[in-house]
Amino acid sequence: MASHQNGANSPNQTLNNGLKSRHMAMISIAGVIGATLFIGSGNVIYSAGPAAILVYGLGGILVFCIMRMLGEMAVLNPDSGSFSTYADRAIGRWAGFSIGWLYWCAWALIMGWEAYVAGKILNSWFPIIPIWGYMLAVIISLVIINLQNVKNYGEFEFWFALIKVIAIVIFLIIGSLAIMHLWPWGNSSASGFTNLTAHGFMPNGFAAVITGILGVIFSYTGAEIVSVAAAESQNPGKEVRKASNSVIWRIMLFYVGSMFVAVCLIPHDNILLKDPTWGTYSVTLTELGIPEARHIVNFVVLTSVCSCFNSGLYTCSRMIFSLSKRGDAPKVFSALNKKGSPSMGVLASCLFSILAVILTATNSMNVYDVFMLVTGTTILYAYLAIAFSQLRMRKKLEAEGVKVEFKVWLFPWLTYGVIFTIIAAIVGMIIEGTYFQEVVYTTVLAFFIVLIGMFLQFTDSKKQRSQISDVKRSY
Repeated sequence: MASHQNGANSPNQTLNNGLKSRHMAMISIAGVIGATLFIGSGNVIYSAGPAAILVYGLGGILVFCIMRMLGEMAVLNPDSGSFSTYADRAIGRWAGFSIGWLYWCAWALIMGWEAYVAGKILNSWFPIIPIWGYMLAVIISLVIINLQNVKNYGEFEFWFALIKVIAIVIFLIIGSLAIMHLWPWGNSSASGFTNLTAHGFMPNGFAAVITGILGVIFSYTGAEIVSVAAAESQNPGKEVRKASNSVIWRIMLFYVGSMFVAVCLIPHDNILLKDPTWGTYSVTLTELGIPEARHIVNFVVLTSVCSCFNSGLYTCSRMIFSLSKRGDAPKVFSALNKKGSPSMGVLASCLFSILAVILTATNSMNVYDVFMLVTGTTILYAYLAIAFSQLRMRKKLEAEGVKVEFKVWLFPWLTYGVIFTIIAAIVGMIIEGTYFQEVVYTTVLAFFIVLIGMFLQFTDSKKQRSQISDVKRSY
């Protein structure tokens, strides 16, 4: 099995270490904060009520455990393939191949949707240019950024993330003043802690909380990107440790804090919460009398989806670069340009985004919705791969007497608990029904990719046995 990794450390095909500590800090924050916080969280509040606080908290704990597992492996061996590389080494080539390509497909598709959202927002402000025109402009701009030195990606992500952080902090400050009845405008006088229990903490029962947790897990997609970026940072081990340790307070502040403020200030059954063109932040700030709150939040959402596209493109290009280095993707994707960027990987990762532009131009974007179904449970499969990889790698290292400094606590019971929780979540999605299509579509794609990976592993092993036999015969 070693043959497919040959050349992985070729001196002229090595990624740059251009990401600084401040870049990594904001990349880890940007990975946690997605556009769903500003718009998608409204559905969770509408369904779960004030218990949305609990929903985001429990989901955050799972992500924190996963990031700790990923951190344990990444500190020992930072790699641009991240959990795909670790699955390859801990489980087998078929696992690394499968999770790498599945993750690449999911992010490549998500990028097309992010470009569409950006186009919609820009078109609502300046309708003289069609949505597909804005989409193309966003794609080309971010492709150019990713074809440059990695520090350009880090710099843009720094500012994208900073805008989101500032927006959230302002929201939390204004919301806190309103909860304490110190905000002089809007309808804050009728709001406060009483909203938490006025119609019951769980107005639609515990089942709504469970369903909410299943949906919220996807809101945290992107937290794992920092482990990919660590390979191009100046101090990978230190940056991974920081990101893994700080992810919990970021989730609690940005997500749980935002949900607490929102459910204290607006009724959970406000119908606008279900409208994706509004979202939690817009509804709350409008209620507090902030003029043009919807447009202000849309600006933040625009930077958020551009950040998501930027990170998705970066992650896809590095994932396919790693797959290529291991012999699991065409060699052309491991070639670096003069700036140290895997240029062919960047361009190939935009294929679905260009398809989204074409479908938008022909008024057929609804077709893209079918493709998006395969992204539904991808993150859960990635989390499952991380947990199994950490379980096997830790046992192997301990058997070899290798000291593991950055550890997952309560090993192996915490790891077993996470594995059980993820499998239960997938089963729960099937039983609950809301996410049934997403589970089926993603599983079918995953199964197809796994078969290809197992075939490659079989042929690789067969080739190695043949080479060994030839050597023996020569003697």
